Order: sequence, then C-alpha cells, then structure tokens
Amino acid sequence: MAASSCFPLAARCSLLLTAALVLALTLGAHGHAGADAGAGLSSSFYEDSCPGAGDIVRRVIQKARVADARIPASLIRLHFHDCFVQGCDGSLLLDNDLPAIMTEKEVPANDRSARGFKVVDDIKRALENACPGIVSCADILALASEISVELAGGPRWSVPLGRRDGTSTNIESANNLPGPFDSLEMLQEKFKNLGLDDTDLVALQGAHTFGRAQCQFTQRNCSAGKDEETLVNLDTITPDVFDNKYYGNLLRGRAPLPSDQVMLSDPVAAATTARIVRRFSGSQKHFFKNFAASMVKMGNISPLTGRAGEIRNNCRRVNRKPY
Repeated sequence: MAASSCFPLAARCSLLLTAALVLALTLGAHGHAGADAGAGLSSSFYEDSCPGAGDIVRRVIQKARVADARIPASLIRLHFHDCFVQGCDGSLLLDNDLPAIMTEKEVPANDRSARGFKVVDDIKRALENACPGIVSCADILALASEISVELAGGPRWSVPLGRRDGTSTNIESANNLPGPFDSLEMLQEKFKNLGLDDTDLVALQGAHTFGRAQCQFTQRNCSAGKDEETLVNLDTITPDVFDNKYYGNLLRGRAPLPSDQVMLSDPVAAATTARIVRRFSGSQKHFFKNFAASMVKMGNISPLTGRAGEIRNNCRRVNRKPY
C-alpha cells in the first residue's frame, strides 16, 4: 500500500528515502553517550562567526607556557575531567555559587591539583573581545587541549566544535573520576561507562607523557621530609615533551602513578591493555594516531548543542548571575 501510494511521487519519495538514509548513517557514525553524541559538532563551526578562534587560543597558551611549562598538561587535564563528568559541557570551570551550584573543583580528584583556570579566563576574555558571545567555554577546553599537545610536540587533529556550556555541576559524578590508585578493572569500568574502550584508556593515559603530579599520588609517595604537594615528573625522560617515552617508562616499571603502571602489572592487563602499551611504546606514530582519535571520541561525550545550555560570558559563572 505504501509503495503504491508513493509511486506517483517517485522523485519526492526518492529524495525522502535518501535523506533518511543519510541521517541514519550520520547518527550511526558517532560513538557512545547517546548514538548522536557528536551530532552538531564540526571543525568548521566558527568559520564564519569567529574565524580566528583557534589563533586566539594558541596565542594565549603560547604566552602562558613561557611562564609555566606545566600549562599544556594542565589544560588537557581540565578537558579530560570536564568530559568525564556529565559530558563535555564546561561544568568543571564553574565556581561555587551556593546554593544553586557546588563547584566540581573541590572534589578529591580536582582539589589543589586541577589548575590552569586563569589561563582559561584569559582565553575567554580574548575571545569575548574578538567575538562576543560566540565561543563556548567547553569548546575552549577542546581547542586548548589540541593546541597544548601540538605545542609540546604531539599530534594535530581537527577538533569538532559547537559545544554549548552547561548550567549545572555534578558532584556525585565528579567524585567518581578516574583516580591515581584505581585498579585496572575499575579504570576499565569508568571508561567503558562513557563508551571508551581499552585502546582509548591506554591512549588517553598517554597524556601523562608530560606534566607533573603531587608526590602524594605516586607509587613511591613522598621522600622523607618532602611536602605531599611536592611535584614529580610524570615522564622522567622528557617531562615537557609529548612523545611515546611514557610507555617505555611503563615497560621498565617506572611510571610514577599507580593507575598507569596497572596497565602492565594488573592481573587482567596481559589479556587487555599490556599489548596496547607495548604497541604504543614501539611506535610513536601509532600512539599519536590513536591518541588523536581517542581525544575526538572523548570530546564527543554528551555535548550540549543547538539550543541546549548556553554560551557563558564568564566561564566561572552561568549567565543569569552577575560577574
């Protein structure tokens, strides 16, 4: 019946069927956190509305890293910790605004360790001067991560853009962020819950190829007399360079963070993550390719698009509040 009624309008039906097929393929191409998690994102999103957005972000980071070599690693960590809590919506950037908003910055995984917020403020201010009300704070974190990795010698990738900012935080989820003392099975579960597999886990942990951590979170803890916030290089060979030497450190049992070393030492590692560690250790090109792909996949976790959320004027406050 449907086919016969459609026949007089064959051309129109053909167009409708084609459109439906394209839509189905598009939705099926995106990862977890909803089948259409990446829908609405595009690397050319600001091409007309703020064509210099990437250059502005780059200039601010270049200036910041001159004064603080840790900034690139700190910025990518902000993106990671943002996306793992109710998706990539900039919720981590919100300050306390009680009783409506309780900041995620003070949960154990972020308290006194998440940093780079002032650099994000500087980026936002520069973007607001150039393109008021256009670039979201969530997109700032995504752009800053790619540029930070590139400036440190790592891979480049096209960053899907078009995220909007959330207007709430999620303390319960923030309290379940991957931690430095998690077992491999616990890490795998936390990643799997967001649609990220073992390759994504090993690749994204590779961001520890640069930056520092407080010694209280390391395998050997703090040497006698050292404050628990004393910084330790995550990669003892090239601490400020994004490369694959981190995986060589794992193979030699020299990863400072227990949650890194478990990818080789945990009983379930032999059948899951160990082979990926060895593969990345043997080929920096292979690591770079997989890291870039996993960053895009992570950045597609439950973004707010269209009319959802807002474009914050200040990354620390939702728009209904004074600055």
